[in-house]
Amino acid sequence: MSQMLPLTVLIAAKNEAANLPKCLKALHPAKRVVIVDSHSTDATPDIAEAHGAEVAQFEYSGGYPKKRQWALDTLDIKTPWVLLLDADEVVPEALWTEIAEAIQQPDPETAYLITKGFHFMGQRFTHGGFSHQAVLLFQTGTARFEQLIDDPASALDMEIHERLLVDGSVGELDTPLIHEDYKGLEAYIERHNKYSTWEARLRQTYLTEGAYGEQAVEANLFGDAQERRRFLKKIAIRIPLEPWLWFFYHYVFRLGFLEGQPGLIASRIRRNYIANVRAKMYELERSEDQIGKQ
Repeated sequence: MSQMLPLTVLIAAKNEAANLPKCLKALHPAKRVVIVDSHSTDATPDIAEAHGAEVAQFEYSGGYPKKRQWALDTLDIKTPWVLLLDADEVVPEALWTEIAEAIQQPDPETAYLITKGFHFMGQRFTHGGFSHQAVLLFQTGTARFEQLIDDPASALDMEIHERLLVDGSVGELDTPLIHEDYKGLEAYIERHNKYSTWEARLRQTYLTEGAYGEQAVEANLFGDAQERRRFLKKIAIRIPLEPWLWFFYHYVFRLGFLEGQPGLIASRIRRNYIANVRAKMYELERSEDQIGKQ
């Protein structure tokens, strides 16, 4: 696409030299590209600048906002639209065409859901249900991230599973992103181990206080993809065999077995992730009980 689109792409990054070149090469239609970095120790800033992207360094001091919301609050974004990406995501030409058609309508939606198309171990998954939708494209100033728990122990400076709250209507685009991490399984599993610590604390907060935080996406079975996902998770966390439920969901119900060995591995990792979350929740409960007895 030779057309320049009036949007700013914000990419959250830290040590993403392995993923960033593919991501940036596909962003030629965007008027502005900003890498929101956390003082990477690899070539991330150099790669960004070599591709004509700006680099904004983020210093996290805990609490809210985290990296993406900080960028939305702090950067002087003059374009009427914002597109949020991770460094391991690539926008295909067909999706750029959809984006152009959407934002150039006389009366566009306020925001759009886009599917993060799951690629794993060099393979594009068409089965397994690992891809999911999230609000990634929105009119500037109309969306904010959920304000969930503050967990200093996790030391995570960016939004993980937080979703955007939109002040307006939400549509959806059909073409998925190419979501593929080139840093390998070790980095993938290590990252999700950190995520499981955060999610254990998030779930514990919900079960004890009845809320995920000060502001959160509504759980609604009949709502949009984000709301349905939150509804199902609120049910799943109360099921004793939840890790195996997710394995069955991905590998059997969503036909992950048709992806061969990568489908089995991905389903096992999902099962283990949830098992780790629940184990860490148990550890938190025991710690709180011991404190209460002192």
